[in-house]
Amino acid sequence: MTNKELQKTANEVRKSIVTAVHAAGAGHPGGSLSSADIMTYLYFEEMNIDPKNPTDPDRDRFVLSKGHCAPGLYSVMAERGYFPKEELTTLRKLGSRLQGHPSMQYLPGIDMSSGSLGQGISAACGMALSAKLDNKDFRVYTLLGDGEIEEGQVWEAAMFAGFRKLDNLVVIVDNNNLQIDGPIDTVCSPYPIDKKFEAFNFHVINIDAHNFDEIKSALDEARNTKGMPTAIIAHSVKGKGVSFMENNAGWHGKAPNDDEYAKAMEDLERIGAAL
Repeated sequence: MTNKELQKTANEVRKSIVTAVHAAGAGHPGGSLSSADIMTYLYFEEMNIDPKNPTDPDRDRFVLSKGHCAPGLYSVMAERGYFPKEELTTLRKLGSRLQGHPSMQYLPGIDMSSGSLGQGISAACGMALSAKLDNKDFRVYTLLGDGEIEEGQVWEAAMFAGFRKLDNLVVIVDNNNLQIDGPIDTVCSPYPIDKKFEAFNFHVINIDAHNFDEIKSALDEARNTKGMPTAIIAHSVKGKGVSFMENNAGWHGKAPNDDEYAKAMEDLERIGAAL
């Protein structure tokens, strides 16, 4: 896909995120919107996946370690053809396959049930190690929140990945600088994030999370890095694309009302028209 096609696809993903959270009356739009470009590139360009064969043993794996941003993952998966987009409005409903956090039990294409922060990266390390032990070529990608990396388990997993030289593992940190209680550097600062991963023997790349050229370059560089895992620190805007949600911690975990939903969709329609 061209950059413009990727931008248009990511914008459709953002519309789906807002629509799903509005329909649910609950959910996490802010971090879903900030990571939409990253997940769009992974699912449409980077990863070896097939929506028609979601359990292919040779597929690349994706672990949404920040599982509360399930609306973003579901929206990308629907856009990619894993299930009908109409199903997105069942988010968080009783009996829906689209629960508030991703569940392998319900939805084919989910590689790891996640939600307890800090745990997803550990599962991703296990997947990457299993590929090494079985002489498989698949790669493992995991997306973490920058607030999430305040969890100690993240750094235990990072120590393991660096020590085991898991060069088939890519850890992406959605660095939007906001968590539920406010700016991460005033809650419990994990900065400097890049230096911490370097200390655990990671190859580290800093990028603009909304620039597809930089996303592509970083993932290409990760693929060509041997003997160590890669951490991509993706500097992003929480609530990206919706004017009143951008850089606003209040939109970490609440749904827009009808008026706010209409305004959000206006913003995204305007962005789409400009593309």
